[in-house]
Amino acid sequence: SQSLLKKIATHNGTFQADEALGVWLLRQTQIYYNSPVLRTRDSNLYSQADIVIDVGGIYDHDKKRYDHHQRHYDERFHDKIVNKLTDEAQTRCTKLSASGLVYRHYGKEVIMNLYPTLAEKELEYVYTKMYNSFMEAIDAIDTGVELLPKGCDVEPLYYDSTGLSSRVSRLNPRWNDDDDDISPDERFEVASALCGQDFTSVLSNIVESSLPARAFVEEAIRKRFDVDSSGQIIKFESGGMPWKSHLYDLEKEYKIGVSDDNGANTDGEKQNQKDDLIKFVLYTDQSGMWRIQAVTVEGQAFENRLSLPEKWRGVRDEDLEKIAGIKGCTFCHAAGFIGGNKSFEGVLEMARVALQQSNE
Repeated sequence: SQSLLKKIATHNGTFQADEALGVWLLRQTQIYYNSPVLRTRDSNLYSQADIVIDVGGIYDHDKKRYDHHQRHYDERFHDKIVNKLTDEAQTRCTKLSASGLVYRHYGKEVIMNLYPTLAEKELEYVYTKMYNSFMEAIDAIDTGVELLPKGCDVEPLYYDSTGLSSRVSRLNPRWNDDDDDISPDERFEVASALCGQDFTSVLSNIVESSLPARAFVEEAIRKRFDVDSSGQIIKFESGGMPWKSHLYDLEKEYKIGVSDDNGANTDGEKQNQKDDLIKFVLYTDQSGMWRIQAVTVEGQAFENRLSLPEKWRGVRDEDLEKIAGIKGCTFCHAAGFIGGNKSFEGVLEMARVALQQSNE
């Protein structure tokens, strides 16, 4: 019955994605499953609730109080992150909002309740990936972190109002609305459910698509010296899966391209040098053609670690075969980031030639 359920409290008035998401997350846990919500700023009322979020000026996990508005508050998901452009550690710009605090303490339980077969290492990956991919944006918007860094004099080319925080904001009554038809609490429930839909959508993509792809990328990395003795070419049996972020993460995990005192990868292959980073990925497309794709510099959309040779670019079929001296060539993009060949042997030779010419 409702009387036996734990009660969640948050503030009333205008609601944001932060507390709407926080309430949804709590309701996915065993102890707060389907709990009713009390929306008030009256401390005499919310202090009687079992858990309070986004109001009250206190963060104390033992007391089940999760607010982030108090002076000197400075809680972050991880204190340090690696700058993808400089590869240096820096302070994470985003403080945890109320939903971020809820996620910190209850996120793993929520994920395991939705995906109970995850192994511990998989759960840790999904938990962190979900924060970086979804939760941090909610925290950043709620705590007032600008999209562009301070001191940046670049004007955004466009503004986005399609994100979750914007969609939740539009569920509030307008200033000139006659809101007798739908109560503010009913509107809040719609907003909370919307947050849950977005959370589960992103989570399902991570668990059901990204996580299996990571296993394939890891296997390809471990077998890279079977493909070519340079270790700079990897092979997927098929394309279409997300691989770039996994590649960057796994290179760090296996210490590929990082010189160390022992001179060995974590998989014990060979001495690491910065030049040993993986340069090309080989895979088949939907038609069965073999593709060669250059790996971009991490943090860059278009700068490749190594592009295909300049004289190949924009050339196709027989003309490309003649210029490259490789049978079966089908095309090379004018930007030099991708090419094709009819056979694996042919596309592998394209990668080897590109590597060789870069060393000449």
